[in-house]
Amino acid sequence: MSSGLGTNTMNVVIDAAHLLWDVCRHILLSGVKWVVKPEEKSIMDDICLITGSGGGIGKHFALEFAKKGAILVLWDSDPECNEETAKEVRRLGARAFTYTCDTGDRQQVYQVAERVRREVGDVTILLNHPSTGTGKSLLHCQDEELENALRTNCLANFWTVKAFLPRMNQMNHGHVINVASYLGLFATANMEDYCTAHFATVGFHEALSHELKARRISGVKTTLLCPYLADIEMYSSFKIRKDLATLFTPLTSEYFARRAINGILTDQPMICMPKLLYLAAFLKQVLPWEVQELCHSLIRNREKPAGTQSHYSNQG
Repeated sequence: MSSGLGTNTMNVVIDAAHLLWDVCRHILLSGVKWVVKPEEKSIMDDICLITGSGGGIGKHFALEFAKKGAILVLWDSDPECNEETAKEVRRLGARAFTYTCDTGDRQQVYQVAERVRREVGDVTILLNHPSTGTGKSLLHCQDEELENALRTNCLANFWTVKAFLPRMNQMNHGHVINVASYLGLFATANMEDYCTAHFATVGFHEALSHELKARRISGVKTTLLCPYLADIEMYSSFKIRKDLATLFTPLTSEYFARRAINGILTDQPMICMPKLLYLAAFLKQVLPWEVQELCHSLIRNREKPAGTQSHYSNQG
């Protein structure tokens, strides 16, 4: 009996030593990547599907992927805006295929996905950018508005990944990119629907990444995008104090897409911008709730927020 316990203890010690070595090695490699940028992978002729491509960040990522030689499959609920994006993609010399799809509708996603497979081919890059919300506090939202926000911002990711990931797994080649915005990391008042959906997106993305690792599917990469964007910030009741605004300047969708494409093509697991968000995300995990509230109070605009905001949509 004692011999068996001794063997088990030794195995635990050996595994712990291996873990410590791997932790140190990965921290060192991550530090090196901040200094020496890895080479971008080629996506020439990869089929890249972008949801919400009719406008905002979806449109600008479509243009960035087009510059890298990808074939674009553009999904949006607004066919006119989507076709405008396709025209800009084609002017860059890339091929573009447009489809009208409500990504919150499960059956519609599966039907349009089957059309894409028949008409274009196997999707190897999937960028989920469904982004809609009310801009209202919870008690000012209609139930139907809340359900729509969760369908479009959260459940839509389930349906698109279920539609395209199986083939990526079979080929051991692909990339899933989920947009969560900074409000998937930090909640703010009067945007319960949007924050809830994007927190769920972060959890979904992390669980999916762990599953791919557990199944040893090394050729399918994942990237989580958490930008602080001007077109979302304008609807938030949480406004930064003017004397601190230079530290938290919201980005345009065009600027973020242009800067983030390198991180995606070097398989960076998570991209926050501005980079100060990395520090804030870390501190949130270690600081007591009361300290987080004090930090909120420090940077919050002293002006009284508006009671409600009108409905907005970022999906094009």
